[in-house]
Order: sequence, then structure tokens, then C-alpha cells
Amino acid sequence: MTSPAATRKTGKVWLVGAGPGAADLITVRGARILSEAEVVLHDALVTEEMLALCPQAEKISVGKRSGRRSTAQAEINRRLIECAHKYARVVRLKGGDPMLFGRADEELRALEAEGIDVEIVPGVTAALAAAASSKQPLTRRGIARSVAFFTSSTAPGHPEHTTLPDCDTLVQYMGGKEAIDTARKLLAQGRPASHPVLVIENCSRADERILRLQLGELENGLAGCEGPVLVMIGEAMAPRD
Repeated sequence: MTSPAATRKTGKVWLVGAGPGAADLITVRGARILSEAEVVLHDALVTEEMLALCPQAEKISVGKRSGRRSTAQAEINRRLIECAHKYARVVRLKGGDPMLFGRADEELRALEAEGIDVEIVPGVTAALAAAASSKQPLTRRGIARSVAFFTSSTAPGHPEHTTLPDCDTLVQYMGGKEAIDTARKLLAQGRPASHPVLVIENCSRADERILRLQLGELENGLAGCEGPVLVMIGEAMAPRD
């Protein structure tokens, strides 16, 4: 005789991009799937306004914040698998886009190894939202035709990257703590101290803050920035006359 546990069907997991922070910047598909979820495992950067889109769901915080006590990735993977065996519709809600600095690779590997069905719902990544908030295009004809998204954060046990991308516009995610090192590397490469820099803290939220600096000033660091920080560097960041 087959036991109930053996015949129970495994649920499906959606990795959903919440966007940069504002609740109305999630995609229509993402909002619909949230409204149908039975359980939502969400990042620390996901706002209460965003979670209000899924009042019917059990909510589990699995936030990871740099420099703070947070849920280890292995534990997040374990809880996702556990929820997929308990619920039919599981949402892993991530700030920005799941496929860009969202640790989607680790979660996909863990779920696929268990034979659990996974679907990805893209979100508005912070760089695009920051460009919109600041009204500062990442590309400009005749000035900037290449863009690189990068982060200096690495996985435990992995060496830190010593070089920076060679592009017209550089966008550094999680750039607050790394600002001084980034500026020094770029200055050492020969970029002028007057090179334009745009810093966006808490992108798209009510407490968003935009700072216009030069590369020489960035070398002094970003004191006072408490929220998530995006640093955009390049001639395309120069203010319009």
C-alpha cells in the first residue's frame, strides 16, 4: 500500500523579481503570482508594501544583508525544498531581478537536484530604476555605448576580484563599502579625478537619495549611507547643461 507521503505531489517554485523597492515597480506577472502564492520566502530588501500584495500567503524572511546577521544560502535552499514538499505554490521573492546578483544559480541547482519545477519571473534591476530616478541614461550617443554591471562582493572562500570591467559606464551593485577601493582602482587606471559619479541610495523608495560626486570625492568614501547603494560611474553620468 502506498503511503500518503509517497503520493503527495511536489509543489512549484517561482523565483520572482520584486524590482528595486517601490511596490508598483513589480511586473504584472510578478504581482499576479504573488497574489496566488501559498508561501513567500522574501529578501530583507523587500518592503512591507510589496508583501501587502500577498496577504493570503505565509511569509518567511530569509534576508541576506552584507555585514549583518543573515540567513545562510544553504539554509535558504533547504527551506525552499521543504516548502515545495508542503505547498503547491511557493514564491522566492528577491529584490531587483533574480538572475542578476540574486544567487539564483545556487537556488536553481538545489531545486533542480530535487526534481522541483521552477519558473523565473524577471524584475526591474536597480541600475535601470536608478537611471530612471536620476533621469540619467546609462548610454549616450557619441559618449557611452557600453555598460557593465559588477559587484566586488564574493562568495565565502572565493578571492576578491582585483580588476574592474573596461566599459564606458560602470554600475557597481552593493557599492557602499567598496566605494573607496573602486575609486582608487579607477584613478590608478588613469581615469581623471573629475570623472562623473552618481550614487543612489534606497533606489525608488520614499527615502531615496541621489548624490552627484566626482571620482576624486568618491575616494573619500560614502559616509552616512545606510540603505542599499548603487554607484554609477562614467561620462554618461555628467549632468545635462
